[in-house]
Amino acid sequence: MKSDSSAATLLFAPRASGDFGLRVARALGVGLAPIEERDFEGGEHKTRPLVEVRGRRCWVVQALHGDEQGSANDRLCRLLFLIGALRDAGAAHVSACLPYLAYARKDRRTKHRDPITTRYVAQLFEAVGTDRVVALEVHNPAAFDNAFRCESVALSFVPLLCRWLQGCGRRSPVVMSPDIGGVKRAQLARELIVTLLGLDAGFAFMEKRRSGGVVSGDQLVGDVRGRDVLIIDDLIASGGTVLRATAACRAAGAVHIDVAGCHGVFTPTAGALLGQEGPDTVLVTNSVPLPNGFLASDRLQVLDAAGLIAEAIQRLERGEGLAELLGSDELRV
Repeated sequence: MKSDSSAATLLFAPRASGDFGLRVARALGVGLAPIEERDFEGGEHKTRPLVEVRGRRCWVVQALHGDEQGSANDRLCRLLFLIGALRDAGAAHVSACLPYLAYARKDRRTKHRDPITTRYVAQLFEAVGTDRVVALEVHNPAAFDNAFRCESVALSFVPLLCRWLQGCGRRSPVVMSPDIGGVKRAQLARELIVTLLGLDAGFAFMEKRRSGGVVSGDQLVGDVRGRDVLIIDDLIASGGTVLRATAACRAAGAVHIDVAGCHGVFTPTAGALLGQEGPDTVLVTNSVPLPNGFLASDRLQVLDAAGLIAEAIQRLERGEGLAELLGSDELRV
């Protein structure tokens, strides 16, 4: 963002994502543009830029997670209102940068009259004039792309895993999906690991079925005996899915088991991941703030995603390709 082509670019971050936004700004070598955030009685609020934005290209960083400080709905609403304010103030182009995208898991109907919430959220972004949405490790990249009519970019966190693998001694891991729905993600992750690191990586997946909130199925497909296993998912919430996969891998003779979920959306039951029945290492990014109790465990390692997002912003501003940041099929050729 220091180049002449992006000299007019501004980076904003509401206070809920201020720490992460500051990390992105530092990686870009710029400062965060100032904003005013005011809360009113009854739960209403306003956010406005404190610098001139007319004719400028603007980025807004906001993770749409919920915690004790605010709900996903609140953070989504504040982000949309800020984007609308930027467009009303004459911004030439506004990109929303989402370390975590809420409602991405509800991208299709699984029950009669189900909502397709991913599409509704996309329509809200478009309604306030968003030109581009960049999100880190969305639940279903195809559904994400199809939901948006504006430009949509789904970044992969696998480049961060590749850097971690380079330093941890896992020379021939088996990349595994903990369920059938994540097979495509794990396959692309394996290809990226092979392409970027030249490792002889295998592949495996678990059969899992979910109906009415009940999970069943425990068949492991793939050979993990005597191998290191890297279980990859988009997020970790209760930890139940990866605990089932971990137990199956141990029973099948795996030597070492690492679990990587980009978003550590930990519920209280996820603490079992850090116990004796859990994997050897749990890897997450800092896309959402993590509970202090989890940060105290030596089994948890947190990968900083700010540099990855900063690199994507720089490349997009310069008109450069993003293939290796997307876990893209383009890497096969």
